[in-house]
Amino acid sequence: MSNMVTEILAFILTTSGWVLISSTIPSEYWKVSSLDGTVITTATFWSNLWKTCVTDSTGVSNCKDFPSMLALDGYIQACRGLMISAVCLGFFGSVFALVGMKCTKIGGSDQSKARTACIAGVNFILSGNYHVSARCLFLTPCLSLRSE
Repeated sequence: MSNMVTEILAFILTTSGWVLISSTIPSEYWKVSSLDGTVITTATFWSNLWKTCVTDSTGVSNCKDFPSMLALDGYIQACRGLMISAVCLGFFGSVFALVGMKCTKIGGSDQSKARTACIAGVNFILSGNYHVSARCLFLTPCLSLRSE
């Protein structure tokens, strides 16, 4: 009984991790910087994987979508690819985990279920590593600009 509870809890946690990774893709504030002039003129620049925006001190926002995928910096293209790969690997990891659980009737023998569950675990680990790599890759140019 405790093995089944552990499997169900692990499935819920890993699937919720995949949902959280999926929710970071459309997040608005991946990179935020502020330009402070006088009290009247303050601007906040923020961007994500899909657009860049500026908000002035009056609260007016002006956003611009990235016009072309080929015109983007290499790190943004790499972040997009890593994030989309992380979401796809997490999805397939969820499917494999569901099939590989002992409490489901699909998947065949216990040995094939164990292999499927192992493949699911590898997918989840790769998904998490891709997500962390993308976040670090996106923030690295921002951090290097601040130190200058």
